[in-house]
Amino acid sequence: MNFFIDSNLILDFLSERKPFAENANQIFNLAYNKHIFLYTSSQSVLTSHYILKKAFAEEKVRKSLSEILEIIEIISVDKIILQKGLKSIHKDYEDAVQIFCAHKTENLTGIITRDMKDFSTSEISVFAPDEAIIYINKKLKS
Repeated sequence: MNFFIDSNLILDFLSERKPFAENANQIFNLAYNKHIFLYTSSQSVLTSHYILKKAFAEEKVRKSLSEILEIIEIISVDKIILQKGLKSIHKDYEDAVQIFCAHKTENLTGIITRDMKDFSTSEISVFAPDEAIIYINKKLKS
């Protein structure tokens, strides 16, 4: 199963944001153990770095991001994606860019995000983290 994740899930995991960290930990553990495959945009990595460095030392932030890059595949944000985002019906440009990056993921099961509202116009299935965990566990048992 292939899932695209946004910055929120990365931030929940790396900053141990309560109460969201528990679900993020489960999702990253599923990826670490190769039960699922995670994808994100290059922009999400940059955004995560920018936000994390406000709360944590630069060295710790770089080490943490480096570690998760071992288990996440990166989809590059390119000119075509940026243009599609600008022309799209999605109200939030940054989320539109994320959605169009997700479209580049082969055999995508869905997007995992806590930002359900801004992803509601996505043509791709969207899961809240807790919903994704339930869905994944059902698929793994069948």
